[in-house]
Amino acid sequence: MHFDLTDLRLYLHILDTGNITAGAARSHLSLAAASARIRAMEASLGVDFLQRGRRGVTPTPAGTALAQHARVLLQQAERMQQDLADYAQGVKGQVRLLCNTTAITEYLPEVLAEFLQHHRNLDIDLQELPSARITHALRQGAADIGIVSDAVDTTDLQTRPFRDDPLVLILPCDHPLSGSSEVSFSDTLRHDFVGLRADSALAVYLEEQALHAGVRMQIRIRADGFDGVLRMVAMGAGIAIVPLAAIERAPSQSLKSLALNEPWARRKLLLCAREFDTLPAYAKSLLQALSDT
Repeated sequence: MHFDLTDLRLYLHILDTGNITAGAARSHLSLAAASARIRAMEASLGVDFLQRGRRGVTPTPAGTALAQHARVLLQQAERMQQDLADYAQGVKGQVRLLCNTTAITEYLPEVLAEFLQHHRNLDIDLQELPSARITHALRQGAADIGIVSDAVDTTDLQTRPFRDDPLVLILPCDHPLSGSSEVSFSDTLRHDFVGLRADSALAVYLEEQALHAGVRMQIRIRADGFDGVLRMVAMGAGIAIVPLAAIERAPSQSLKSLALNEPWARRKLLLCAREFDTLPAYAKSLLQALSDT
């Protein structure tokens, strides 16, 4: 078996794009050269890594295993380069940081901006995902650091506390539920909601909780961020579930917030990684900055 890093990057690019042509372009290789590399990889072990179809390619079981190992090896190679280069001038490191909705919108903008001001040779690849997908990506070696809800399984990952992040119900002051001091999630599901965009991590999380209760949320309208949600709720478009931090950042006399009497709403956010000690030096710097806030 003689795979080089170009082979592994090419293979992952093919999986990411779903076809060999696009994977070759992303790897700056001709289609013929890329196809020859993949055939040589398969021939060296006598197994197929890709299932070819009319709509593109998908990994075989052997290909799935290869992808997992390839991500780890490429991550280790990147760490080696960065650690040995010691941030040499002109060489920029990149930290892959995956976070849920609240972390990105409420807690990270100022922290990350200040961090980048003090680390000119670093970039941050910041992506929003549901917590369960973040832990999966970390286990696969597809990210350096994640910020997740404590409701997800973090087995085989290392964690540190990041923030208390309770979810609360917001509603107009004259809403029928406004006389309560706290409500259950099931009580809210009889009413219309204002939601975040459907692919946001918090929207996915709340839809999952509703399905567990055997009911679908009645979403009348969706907004791109918490500011839009709060403004539409204040105007009577519906009720919403948001992080307490969003209310504290933008208080409104037109809104009332109620505690949700649900264990999953009293959540905490965690910093997590496969192993904190094996992170490259630049990722450790970001981890420390996040831990100190």
